[in-house]
Amino acid sequence: MEEIKKVLLIVNPISGDRNKENIIERVAVEVKKINAELKTYRTTGENDQEKIQKLVEESNFDRVLIVGGDGTIKQVAEGLKETEIPIAIISAGSANGLALNLGIPNNLKEQIKIAFGHNMTQMDTLDVNGELCLHIGDLGLNAELIKNYHNSNIRGKVGYLLQSVPTLWESKYPFEFEIKLEDRSLTKKGILLAFANAKKYGTGANVNPKGKINDGVFEILLFKNFDILEILKTLRNETDVNSEFVEIIPVKEVQVFCKKPVAFQIDGEYIGEKEEISVKISPKKLLIMTL
Repeated sequence: MEEIKKVLLIVNPISGDRNKENIIERVAVEVKKINAELKTYRTTGENDQEKIQKLVEESNFDRVLIVGGDGTIKQVAEGLKETEIPIAIISAGSANGLALNLGIPNNLKEQIKIAFGHNMTQMDTLDVNGELCLHIGDLGLNAELIKNYHNSNIRGKVGYLLQSVPTLWESKYPFEFEIKLEDRSLTKKGILLAFANAKKYGTGANVNPKGKINDGVFEILLFKNFDILEILKTLRNETDVNSEFVEIIPVKEVQVFCKKPVAFQIDGEYIGEKEEISVKISPKKLLIMTL
């Protein structure tokens, strides 16, 4: 691996509850140790993707460090589409699903060590209706929960827990999905239909035990009914899922049609209600620093 000479540090100041200034100082110390040049960019919510893209085009960065959650990582990844610059994650968001799926520890010292190390993964990404998806998107109950969570004032797992009861009460599940695969079409009913490029949600629920982020396929997960015991199994990260509860179909491409608009989310961000979803493995790979 080439020597690291120029580092871009992208910081989302309002993500999560981690002390960002402390992280910036620690990264600056590490950059000084290796005699590299550091550029820090703080997101503002105004044209960040375009500004990041311009920064990357103007400077030949060897490494991009991201201090934020899944939303920030996705934004940066969009800005780095035409490059092969390795990115490193300093997880500091309310949702850190990608870091969780990559096995990146929630320890700043370890994260900085990984960021300036030499191990990386070439990760698959998904193209969902033309939008980048890093680990999981879904239609149905979970997306409704995320919508209600974002509209509330309480963050973290407590916020999700408090929104779960009204979401279940108000939801019109089961939903009907027409699933068009390369070789067949299926009509299914369920509470949730997910497109998973990884094993876990940001909450840690292990919904796709056999998922791999670099195997060239993703999994369609159809959760058929609301089963408390099976949901608890996923939250405990058990590796066996009951086929009566969830059906798993590995694919490279799929189209889904809903009889009526259904809530949809990508990587923990509520997108809106959708009647049609097209998902495929994207030619865009992400180089991510790992253990």
